[in-house]
Amino acid sequence: VQDFCLVPIGTGPDPSVAEYIAECQRVLERTGLKYKVWIDEPSSGYGTNLEGPWHEVTKAIHDCHAAVHAKGAPRIATDVRIGTRVDKQIISGEGNDHKVARVLEILARDDAPEAPAEPQATCCEIL
Repeated sequence: VQDFCLVPIGTGPDPSVAEYIAECQRVLERTGLKYKVWIDEPSSGYGTNLEGPWHEVTKAIHDCHAAVHAKGAPRIATDVRIGTRVDKQIISGEGNDHKVARVLEILARDDAPEAPAEPQATCCEIL
């Protein structure tokens, strides 16, 4: 899983970068890789999760850079976080969904009613 945040810089008097981010999303759509753009999630930061083989996801980020430059952005700053795992088989495109589901499962236990505590004997109790 790669998480990246691409920020066009020097795009002119309009501070909006939406046109450039839309162009990057078009690039990602053509890759066929699974991705999630986080700008539509109110509780998260800006950025995109991208899943797939290392060389394909890094090429997709490269292609986003090329497309955004071609659209007129003279500079781009991109932060990238990469997570890899070799201790178990993960089906490409399903890793992030599983991680999110696991965290939600753990949080759901917080809302579950607690079972009544069983009485505990104390050490060295004399009967």
